[in-house]
Amino acid sequence: MADDHDDTEFTGIPESLLPYDQWMEDASREVMYRALEHVSREGLAGEHHFYLTFRTDWPGTEIPARLRAQYPHEMTIVLQHQFWDLNVDRELKQITVGLSFGGVGSILVIPFAAVSGFADPHVHLGLHFTVPEEPVAGEVGPEATDTEVASPASEEVPTGVASVVSLDAFRKKGPAQG
Repeated sequence: MADDHDDTEFTGIPESLLPYDQWMEDASREVMYRALEHVSREGLAGEHHFYLTFRTDWPGTEIPARLRAQYPHEMTIVLQHQFWDLNVDRELKQITVGLSFGGVGSILVIPFAAVSGFADPHVHLGLHFTVPEEPVAGEVGPEATDTEVASPASEEVPTGVASVVSLDAFRKKGPAQG
């Protein structure tokens, strides 16, 4: 029987000599890649939809200049009803997707390292990733593009097809202040 009165002082969790934190992040990112790859092949099923949060100022991120001006550091896109050409390129380490913003089609290029969050609200799945404050030396600066394309779904795309979601809605609130 265990002694409930052990006088050994608890000093916290010992520092690991194994990189568990990195392994957990790598595994979580793999879940995101597989989900995006599945949807790129099969489409979204049922009520599934994705929120993808990424750094707009990360080297290699390509978004229209008007979106970069509106979201200079980070933005969240919603992949739900109308998006096209979703691709996860593991060799180039990037995600590309076509979305409409205000009825104007745009192709976004998002480096893997720029992704800070992924969620599928239908199943209450939320993954958060570490993105260093500064990119690795030698990487190219952020790309602002004005590459806008016509939506293949139709010439006239309803406004608000793609949404940018405020992250404040997903942050845990602190204790009530009154």
